[in-house]
Amino acid sequence: MKAVVSVKELMRFTIDPLADNIFDAVTWDITKKGIAETKPTTEEDWEKVKIGAVTLAEAIYLLKVPRPFAPDGDVNNSTGPNPPELSPAQIKAKVDKDPVLWDAKIEALRNAAKEIMQIADRKDVDALFEASADVDNACEACHLEYWYPGDRAAVDEDARQRARFDPSARKKKK
Repeated sequence: MKAVVSVKELMRFTIDPLADNIFDAVTWDITKKGIAETKPTTEEDWEKVKIGAVTLAEAIYLLKVPRPFAPDGDVNNSTGPNPPELSPAQIKAKVDKDPVLWDAKIEALRNAAKEIMQIADRKDVDALFEASADVDNACEACHLEYWYPGDRAAVDEDARQRARFDPSARKKKK
């Protein structure tokens, strides 16, 4: 099997857009007018979630196919003093040094996507909200390892400061 695009392009044109089918499925927007809630309610809504999960679960395995980490000439945002991103060569060196970790990151995202597939079949909005965090965490863990490891301290601090939504804390409508 021969790759057609780089990791960066696979993420941009396949993995990221389809993950949005999951991430955008359940949202709350708090405004002056109140809370605007988005959640899947129709068969089409749930099918869009399932399409995102299936594609994500399958497409992430394409990262096991040897391919460049960025297109020719693209060095990410890896130049200058204290660059925020690793260069493609630095990423490749990390993967070559520990391919088991690379595979583990891929498996973590695949498992999270498979969980979403099952949730979409059950049409469980609360479970979808919770499991989408697992997808996000799997993505972020890989990016912090291979793309922008310098952000780890800030991301960890942000996670410590966040309050987690507790569905049981919602007031029951009368």
